[in-house]
Amino acid sequence: MSGELALVLAAALIVAAVAAAVVAVRTRRVVATPTERAVHAALHTASLAARALRQGLDTDSAETAAPFLRGLTGTEGVAVYGGDGGLLAHDPPDGALWSDDVLDACEGAAGEAISGERRTLTHVRAWAVVAQPLFTEGSEVVGVLVVVTTRSPAPGLLGAVGEVARYAASQIELAELDASRARLDRAEVLALRAQISPHFIYNALNTIASFVRTDPDRARELILEFADFTRYSFRAAGQYTTLSDELRNIDRYLTLERARFGEALKVKLQVAPEVLNVVVPFLALQPLVENAVRHGLAGRGGGEIEIIARDEGADCVITVEDDGVGMDPEMLRAGPGDALADGSSTAQGHSAHVGLTNVDHRLRAAFGNDYGLVVETAIDAGTRVVMRVPKFRSGVRASGGAFG
Repeated sequence: MSGELALVLAAALIVAAVAAAVVAVRTRRVVATPTERAVHAALHTASLAARALRQGLDTDSAETAAPFLRGLTGTEGVAVYGGDGGLLAHDPPDGALWSDDVLDACEGAAGEAISGERRTLTHVRAWAVVAQPLFTEGSEVVGVLVVVTTRSPAPGLLGAVGEVARYAASQIELAELDASRARLDRAEVLALRAQISPHFIYNALNTIASFVRTDPDRARELILEFADFTRYSFRAAGQYTTLSDELRNIDRYLTLERARFGEALKVKLQVAPEVLNVVVPFLALQPLVENAVRHGLAGRGGGEIEIIARDEGADCVITVEDDGVGMDPEMLRAGPGDALADGSSTAQGHSAHVGLTNVDHRLRAAFGNDYGLVVETAIDAGTRVVMRVPKFRSGVRASGGAFG
């Protein structure tokens, strides 16, 4: 019986092997044609070139991208020049190709291309030298791609060089756009830091001073909270942080405010553990909570603030609500923050308008227009601010690590 079973198993293994071989052959026939392999190779090469050029055009990125640009053009040599006409890199990096007369021809062609010629063509011995300027959408020349080849500079070759140059220029322009966005994000963070109320700092220090004689231990604790609050708020790291770090800093802020208001300021906090590691723009919560204290509760000498962070599928929803004096919705609708369709400002609070609008812009820039602030308010009716962020977004990650 065992012999029969062995024969059956052997037969089954043979059938499985034959089936696998048939599937493999069919798979190769379906996805591994010469055309498909060529397309896949070209796309892979283009992605490798883009990865370097998205860092901007300099010596390092040009040296990394040059071999891939040469592969895309199918020529014997490629040289990359900067917007000032200086040679950044050539590929292959050495060899008989780059003789003095060839390099001189490349430099001359690159200079002519930068000066306004859309394409220049020269010949050196058996070599054809084609220089194609790298134009941005605004027709600014950010560099020059020069190819050296023994092939006849027919329309097909010239068209390929032009397309590769256009692709390279688009990646360099995207790098500049990324840098501009980073500069804008840094400027907006600086603006938010400027929005941290000088009155809060003055009041916090006064409160700490009042405890120095009556309760030195309490004064010492508050000094440490104040030091950690300012250290976090003015840190140099990154555009994004985790929700847990933001909430930890909010707790420091509220500890200092509770020392001033005493029992008059009540805080309710409800946070789902699964959203603590969600990434949010740095200092995104601070303006919301400070606005609730300054413009919501201070006018009444106290009140209640509720902060809720809950898990809603692919998103995390954060709500900051107070039962204070409320705001006039029309003030925000009339200002630069028209995106906050439900309104946000106070009779005395232009700074609240600016702070909330700033956060709204940063959320939309990071996550898209579906993720701006929603503000529900009316005079003498309190304020409720809702911030929705995705639990994951490619390219958005916290930096700077845990703090304090």
